[in-house]
Amino acid sequence: MREKVVLIGAGSAMFTCGLVGDLVRLGWEADLAMVDIDPQALEVALRLGKKMIEARKAPITISASTDRRDCLRGATVVICTVGVGGRRAWEQDVFIPRKYGIFQPVGDTVMPGGTSRAMRMIPAMVAIARDVLELAPKALFFNYSNPMTPVCRAIRKATGAKVTGLCHGVNEVAKYLAESLKVPLKDFEYTAVGLNHLTWFTGTGTAGSDLSGRLKEIAREKLSRKRVEGNLAELFLASGHWEPGPDEPEQLNPFSWSMLLAFGAFPAAMDRHATEFFPALFSREGAYFGKTLGTESYSFERTIAAGDREFARMSEEAYAEAPLSSQYFERSVGEHEQVMDIIASIRGNRGKVYSANLPNQGQAPNLPADAVLESPAAASLEGLRPLQQPPLSTAQAGVIAGRLAWCETVVEAALEGSRDKFVQALVLDGAVRSLEQAGQLADELLEAQKAHLPWYKS
Repeated sequence: MREKVVLIGAGSAMFTCGLVGDLVRLGWEADLAMVDIDPQALEVALRLGKKMIEARKAPITISASTDRRDCLRGATVVICTVGVGGRRAWEQDVFIPRKYGIFQPVGDTVMPGGTSRAMRMIPAMVAIARDVLELAPKALFFNYSNPMTPVCRAIRKATGAKVTGLCHGVNEVAKYLAESLKVPLKDFEYTAVGLNHLTWFTGTGTAGSDLSGRLKEIAREKLSRKRVEGNLAELFLASGHWEPGPDEPEQLNPFSWSMLLAFGAFPAAMDRHATEFFPALFSREGAYFGKTLGTESYSFERTIAAGDREFARMSEEAYAEAPLSSQYFERSVGEHEQVMDIIASIRGNRGKVYSANLPNQGQAPNLPADAVLESPAAASLEGLRPLQQPPLSTAQAGVIAGRLAWCETVVEAALEGSRDKFVQALVLDGAVRSLEQAGQLADELLEAQKAHLPWYKS
């Protein structure tokens, strides 16, 4: 069948080009409609997409609009990569908490940054879901936007739309663990259940062989290295262009390996994300092996600067007369990489298994049935169907259960436009040091993001 794919948030040019590249390589006949409320970003994505399609003479039509309702009718696939407020709003999610002594390496999933992001993302995504239900009720509906768990939960709670959350984190960690075990990826078998960016790898092995014991041996080997025993300040260079070496925390992921030994499961997506789910363990400067998260280790500023540079480069290439470089047509790693394969598997009723964020239907029997969990799901004509798994351990489930309470609270805060519930969510998150600090932080974040919060009156 000819797919009509609507990409909402197409101004994320890297994702868009990856998606177009996959469409071109697969040889699909498709109509691609790009949507973004930022006309400049949309124009860059459209120009790049047209160049790619024309260069390969692909059987793909491409269009663009700042109004999603112009594009949604008749869509067979809807993919959301929305980031309300873009990188400038994201900066405030991280920089404002820093003034309160709260340091975040990412700030898009949990902690105050993820909580603040959810407040502006949820209303926008719920509005999109309502339009999808009205104009394209039979479309496959995928979300890549963070914070994944609150966004998918809010959409289902407020609209009933059958959104599926996708993220490549579990895939990347599977590759990492297979390499650590020296097992070919094609032979590596695993089970991963939890929350997006904190998904427990509860089982690892190959056909007929359990490798969990070997994985723990590897953890002990990594953690026994002298360089991860004490203060690691001497390992880090002062240069803002520093790249971590093989024995440095950003490469070793010592927290994640420690969690494997303590909780019996390895967390995806490793230290950069996993540390944010345990703010009490990293609540002071230098708590991450002698360095501060988000500044000296996993620098947030470097992340933002890299995004700005990449968009500037893509903008230049979009308007240049010269043809695009060959890298645009190469298979690239990124968030887009699974979705075309998933669509093909669904249409072909292949039963192939992927990691997906869906309501709990037995993926974790000892967690709430309405909770959105990241877990294995099989592709069928009806979409992705979650697969039942054994219960998580009491400790593993306990970590997730606490975060689910935070998730439900921030979903209510965003849907109701409630400052009080926003404060409650900040307290449940665990990064603030007092109720007074939670209130002050909430007010400052709400004021900074008020352009994206129509309900908020300062």
